[in-house]
Amino acid sequence: MNTSIHGSAAAIVGSGSIGTGWAIVFAVGGHDVRMFDNEPARLVDARQEISDRLSELEDFGLTDGPAEEAFSRISFVDDIGSAVDGASHVQECISENLHAKERLFSELDRVAQPDTVLASSSSFLPASKFAAGLKGRSRTLVLHPANPPYLLRMVEIVPAPFTDPEIVDRTACLMSGFEMSCVRLGAEIEGFAFNRLQGALLREAYCLVRDGILPVGDIDRLVRDALGLRWSVIGPFETSDLNTRGGIEAHALRMGPAYAHMGRQRGQRDPWTEELVAEVTAARREALPLDKWRERGNERDRALMAVLRARRQDPALAPFFDD
Repeated sequence: MNTSIHGSAAAIVGSGSIGTGWAIVFAVGGHDVRMFDNEPARLVDARQEISDRLSELEDFGLTDGPAEEAFSRISFVDDIGSAVDGASHVQECISENLHAKERLFSELDRVAQPDTVLASSSSFLPASKFAAGLKGRSRTLVLHPANPPYLLRMVEIVPAPFTDPEIVDRTACLMSGFEMSCVRLGAEIEGFAFNRLQGALLREAYCLVRDGILPVGDIDRLVRDALGLRWSVIGPFETSDLNTRGGIEAHALRMGPAYAHMGRQRGQRDPWTEELVAEVTAARREALPLDKWRERGNERDRALMAVLRARRQDPALAPFFDD
């Protein structure tokens, strides 16, 4: 990986689960990492957690080199100025607290070099909530990872209206160099995309428990052994596309009214309009012409067979599938 474009140093501010996860991503990706936390005891724990996790990643063949080599790139500092000095990228990983983020980004804007990217790992708060008043606000954005980021290698890039597009491009290039899959949101929205999708499923899951339809364990198994299994290789739109002969347009025609009715039962009125279905259909047909539909379905099935084979054969998976 070429790190010369952006420099080779990154600062991680906050050493909880997201901070340690980011440190692993950057270090495995070849960057020097300086991790700061205002609680020294937390840094001690983070050091051991990172070392243990890197060793496990090496055991599973998920590092490009020895775990010790990646770990040697990480230093733990007790001064935020030392952490960000010379860093090309700063990744904030503190709690989801608006006032705390405001204070921290004000300090980062003051101590970091003017061309340093200031990114937040925020799960719900957009950058315009805590960085709008900064002199250097154009270099701020949200870079929200799935957790843990060294395994779920997906990040949401969420620029504020004032974020410089060049900062967005730099960040996307950096993440791609780490083999992280990136999605760029077209506008700020609370919860971004990841948590809105996750939240939609959780809201319905809670309702099913509340209404006595299914217990908690059965809902977890339903997602684990069916929805989640399928989604481990393809997403919801491709799932619908492949599940109905004729593709997603036929699926929307057949199932749309039922889904709309279920939504109204929950007080939701977001119909799949003809225009919306046409937009989604066009995207799917560009990705997969209908004459390739059967072939793609077979590829999906073989991928699921590989996942199921791993479930049967890998002892690391046994604790999750012994019920």
